[in-house]
Amino acid sequence: MCHWAGVFALALAASSTGCKEEALSDGTAPTASATAQQGAVPPLSPELQKKVLAKVGDRVITLGDYAATLDRMDRFERLRYQSDERRKALLDEMIKVELLAKEAERRGLDKEPETKQRVRQILRDQVLRDLQAKLAPPGKIPDAAVRKYYDDKRDDFREPERRRVAHIVVGSKAKAEEVLKKALKATPMQWGKLAQAESLDKPPKPSPTAPLELAGDLGIVGPPGKARGANPKVSDALRAAVFKIDKVGGVHDEIVEDAGKFHIVRMTGKTAARDRTFKEAERNIRVALVQESIRKAEAELEETLRKKFKVEVDEAALEKVKVPEIEAPKPPGGMGGDKKP
Repeated sequence: MCHWAGVFALALAASSTGCKEEALSDGTAPTASATAQQGAVPPLSPELQKKVLAKVGDRVITLGDYAATLDRMDRFERLRYQSDERRKALLDEMIKVELLAKEAERRGLDKEPETKQRVRQILRDQVLRDLQAKLAPPGKIPDAAVRKYYDDKRDDFREPERRRVAHIVVGSKAKAEEVLKKALKATPMQWGKLAQAESLDKPPKPSPTAPLELAGDLGIVGPPGKARGANPKVSDALRAAVFKIDKVGGVHDEIVEDAGKFHIVRMTGKTAARDRTFKEAERNIRVALVQESIRKAEAELEETLRKKFKVEVDEAALEKVKVPEIEAPKPPGGMGGDKKP
C-alpha cells in the first residue's frame, strides 16, 4: 500500500514508452505526448492491469481498475489527480465504495427491486453508449452529407425579423381612444406609468425590479403567418399590428380590437432578419446529423431486440393502473385571488 503511487506512476511511464515504440513501428498508434494532450490515461499492459493496489475483504482493486476509474472522468477532472496525495485520495474513495458495497450486500440491498432496476438502467445506458461509440463523430461526417442537409433544410437557416411586443389593454373603445392619444406621445417611462395606471393586464403589485418601460410586455414574435415566430401570448391581430410599426419604441396608431377587448400596441425591440451561411451552420448541422444517426441506430437496435426477445403486453392490466391526480395550487387569498375577509 505504501508504494502504490510509485507503482502507478511507473506503470503510466511504461505504458507511455510502449505507445512511443508502437508509434515508431507502424506510425498509427498515438504517441505519449498526443495522449497527454487529449487528456486520456495511457493504456496499460495486461500484466500491469492485474497489479493489485488494495484488498477489501475478498475484493481486490487492481491497477487496471484504478486506471479505468481515471479514464471515465472528464479530462479536466483528471488534472486534479496529478499529485501523490490526490491519487491516494482517489484510491481511498474507491476503497470506501467497496466497503459500503459489501455492507449493502450484507444487508441484502443488492436484492431489492429498486436496486435491480437501477442496475438494469445502468446496463441500458452502457449498451447505448457502446452503440453511440461506433457511430461517426461530427467531424467524420462526409462533407457532402452536411451540405445536402443544409440545402434540403435551407429555410431552417433563414431567421426572420423578430419584434418585441408590449400592450395596454382596456375594456372599452372610448377608453382605448383616450389611452391611445397619450401613448402616441409617451416616452418609454411614460408608457410604463400609463400601463400601470390603465391596463387590465397589469400585475396586482408592480415589480420593484422590472423596468418600467417594459410594462405590458408580451414577448417576441416573428412576421404574421410564420409558424416559427408564433407566441401564445400574442394573438394574430396583435402580431400583425406590431409589424406595422415603423421604429422601435413606436406605437401602432390604431386600436386593435381582439377577443372583446381593446389594445394599444407598442414595439419595444427588434432583431433583424438573418440568413446563416453554410459555414456558420456547419457545426450545428454535424451535431444534428449525429443525433439523427443515434436515434436511428437506437430504433434499429430496439427493433432487433424485440424480434430476439419476445415482448408481451397485457393491455387490460395496464388500463387498471390509475395515476393519482395532483390538485393545482390555489391562488393566494382563496379561489379567484380574492382576499380573505
